[in-house]
Amino acid sequence: MLDQEYWENRWQNAETGWDAGSATSPFISYFETIQNKQLKVLIPGCGNAHEAAYLHEQGFENVYVCDWAKEPLANLKNRLPSFPSEHLIHANFFDLQEQDFDLILEQTFFCALTPDLRDAYCQKMAELLKEDGQLVGVLFNFPLTEKGPPFGGDKASYENHLKSYFSSISIEPCTTSIKPRLGHELWLEASL
Repeated sequence: MLDQEYWENRWQNAETGWDAGSATSPFISYFETIQNKQLKVLIPGCGNAHEAAYLHEQGFENVYVCDWAKEPLANLKNRLPSFPSEHLIHANFFDLQEQDFDLILEQTFFCALTPDLRDAYCQKMAELLKEDGQLVGVLFNFPLTEKGPPFGGDKASYENHLKSYFSSISIEPCTTSIKPRLGHELWLEASL
């Protein structure tokens, strides 16, 4: 079972192959289009939260990160002591009560969840967003598997899960992926 203990063990055993080591190019390109640095942003399943660090360093003041494991949150705080401690949320994503986010960043978190949680993920994302909020980010593009994480998926399956909760969904091949992921990522933009 992919519970808190599972994720804590992955961090303690340095089994973090998903960590790109910095904010990835699809997000950097997207961030360059954002003018309003007051947006309330959430990054669930944040890992080492390189995107959060990038945004913070660019002057975004309302960035929140959430992870079930304590270590990545501590890593972010150690790397970036000025990141607000109250914005480091150690919790199960599905237990989050904070709401009214303008933007939620999806950094392959969806594919780290067991496939039976996909509809619950979409529902929770919709609950956490403001009425005009947006879910954006990167999804893996390879066949759905029983083994994972990551579990994979494709455009049609992602759209099928999202369509009950989002009125506007755009999922396209990600053309700015980092080299190891090139051809295996989709860029998502979904609005309520």
